[in-house]
Amino acid sequence: MPHITCFIRYEIDPLQREAFRNYADNWGRIIPRLGGRLLGYWLPWEGTNYEAWGLVGFDSLAAYEAYRARLKDDPEARANFEFAQAQRFILREERTFCEDVCP
Repeated sequence: MPHITCFIRYEIDPLQREAFRNYADNWGRIIPRLGGRLLGYWLPWEGTNYEAWGLVGFDSLAAYEAYRARLKDDPEARANFEFAQAQRFILREERTFCEDVCP
């Protein structure tokens, strides 16, 4: 069975890079604890200054759905979502699910 990767594209407020960095650092603890394989978060370095990315792997779409349910019940995950909403550094978020082709 193929694995999937959730590719998340964020449009961020470029003046709040550090807030996004804190948000991503928090996911670095939360995601693995709740069953996702965190492949990484990236902030823009040069060029476009408002796009950031996150990649999280799962064994299947069903595993992702179970992970999402755990996120909703987890106090630390909820606090991180609330932090992002309160600070408003994420202007837009898009998710695409890709099938892993090679390791």
